[in-house]
Amino acid sequence: MKISFIGTGTMATAMINSITESSIFSREDIMGSFHREKKAQEVKEALKINTTTSNIEAVKFGDVIVLSVKPQIFENVANEIKDYIRDNQLVISIMAGIDVETLQKNLLHKKVVRCMPNTPAQIRQGMTVWTTTKEVDESEKELVRQILRSMGSEMYVEDETYVDMATALSGTGPAYVFLFLESLVNAGVHLGFSRKDSMELVYKTTLGSVLFAMQSGKHTAELRDMVTSPGGTTAEALYELEKGGFRTVLEKAVYSAYKRTLYLKEINRKKGG
Repeated sequence: MKISFIGTGTMATAMINSITESSIFSREDIMGSFHREKKAQEVKEALKINTTTSNIEAVKFGDVIVLSVKPQIFENVANEIKDYIRDNQLVISIMAGIDVETLQKNLLHKKVVRCMPNTPAQIRQGMTVWTTTKEVDESEKELVRQILRSMGSEMYVEDETYVDMATALSGTGPAYVFLFLESLVNAGVHLGFSRKDSMELVYKTTLGSVLFAMQSGKHTAELRDMVTSPGGTTAEALYELEKGGFRTVLEKAVYSAYKRTLYLKEINRKKGG
């Protein structure tokens, strides 16, 4: 079993490292394609995989093809490789905003998997939501599960709509968390902590809170009440957050990301004819 990556950026590199460290694929059974020879050589030396500047060569190499190019150039890449994809090959897309119908139509291929991974996959703590076409059989689904679990956790959904939703929630979610962390760290600095100490306090408090929430099995409202004493400091802080529309703004942000996902998907669908 061999696997090829059409486009080998940050997320593809994370996937390559994960599947090799998990012994799902050996490095000699992996090929990545690049436009520039210099970049191909750099990655070959760094990751110890096969590289090429030809997308067609990469397609011919792999039993599994991972599409990890920018959505904006997908149409051009599809036109380049569509006549070389074999019926028995499995195509996995990790591109945002390209739906299954567009993938099938542009690639002239039926066996398609659409995934939405997220940034923590780079440290094997990612969350990936995925779906497949009906032509993907159970053994192929199991292979996809192994690949995605090597990067963290995975969630299979039959309805592709949930992949769009996940794009706005878990796919974009790390950015919301990073902004939250940044704000808390800055608040700590404003109080008088050094940035280093503030970062340690915020990061470890956030991590501990998440782990506690996951292990407790309690509703987050109940957990929040456990920390909030009547008339205390937490109650005062939460009052200001609610007054500022904290949860409403966050919910609106997620929904805006979801609407943008649908818009981009429609644009890509029309572009693909």
